[in-house]
Amino acid sequence: MWSCGVNFPNLARNMVKAKKFVLVKHFVGEPKESDLELVEEELPPLKDKEFLCEAEYLSVDPYMRPYTARYPTGVTMVGSQIAKVIESKHPDYKVGCHVVGQLGWRTKTVVNGDKPLEGGLNVKAAVIPDLKGLPLSLALGMLGMPGNTSYFGFLEICDPKPGEVVVVSGAAGAIGSHVGQIAQIKGCKVIGFAGSDDKVKWLVDELKFDAAFNYETTDVTKALKQAAPNGVDCYFDNVGGTLSSAIISCMNERGRISVCGSISSYNADIKNMPSAPIVQLAVVSKQLKMEGFLTYRWLDRWNEGIMQNLQWIKEGKLVYRETVTEGFENMTKAFIGMLRGENTGKAIVKA
Repeated sequence: MWSCGVNFPNLARNMVKAKKFVLVKHFVGEPKESDLELVEEELPPLKDKEFLCEAEYLSVDPYMRPYTARYPTGVTMVGSQIAKVIESKHPDYKVGCHVVGQLGWRTKTVVNGDKPLEGGLNVKAAVIPDLKGLPLSLALGMLGMPGNTSYFGFLEICDPKPGEVVVVSGAAGAIGSHVGQIAQIKGCKVIGFAGSDDKVKWLVDELKFDAAFNYETTDVTKALKQAAPNGVDCYFDNVGGTLSSAIISCMNERGRISVCGSISSYNADIKNMPSAPIVQLAVVSKQLKMEGFLTYRWLDRWNEGIMQNLQWIKEGKLVYRETVTEGFENMTKAFIGMLRGENTGKAIVKA
């Protein structure tokens, strides 16, 4: 466990007031601001082994949209954040340290440092080590869950080889842009699909993808025949739907598909999901491997991914971009905008 700073004497204090977003209505179609309510609460004095932290950066991610369906209304909206410890009765969480974890959409949180956070992942709040001058917010992006999603989800499932062709959908998002760069590091040719011309330009000009296309205005199959005339070897799928069906149809024999998400269907009615061309014919005839995953499969290797991504950033091999929304009160707006694809790179809210 990393630690920093010093513990100050815990003086008697009044109740601390905090704000949080509560899920008051399950999302139907695209989330609406009225589905979440900003409320105030009072936090009690600390007990032994607890600490009080204040949010500085909060994450908005695609998984939040389907994830909330498993919870009843009335719960605090799920999500991870970076928070500063401002009071502590736990020796490992000292005042002045920063922690990252699934603390939800809250401005202040009382945490028992010896117990896992909510979410059923058996993960405690983690003290953020010295990032050597890099932005603290990277602990929610390339040096956090999205970074490890990219690192493990791509390398472990796709097992890319030098010279192979890798296609990434949702390529301008936090995970897609990261996966594409790892593929380059591994000596692969990288093709990205994104939802706007500006994002395509960023992928090609700054991230140096070999090719990128706007899937809203491009015939995917024709684009791949042009950019990858010898076929696709690896596909990292963030989107699903018709886009993924078209990409899978262009894959080579014994190709590998890593399914990270299906953002094209997240806002759909669960009883009327959008249809897409079948992929089984291509999977069977080309002997493709297609595997979905959850990042926390690699919890026992978590630090490996963070340290490797940190090294690549220091070496200039990974470029990052953040779309930052100012103000905790704008969490819902940032969340909806992220699901609409308004962000480039990691979507973050600065509290």
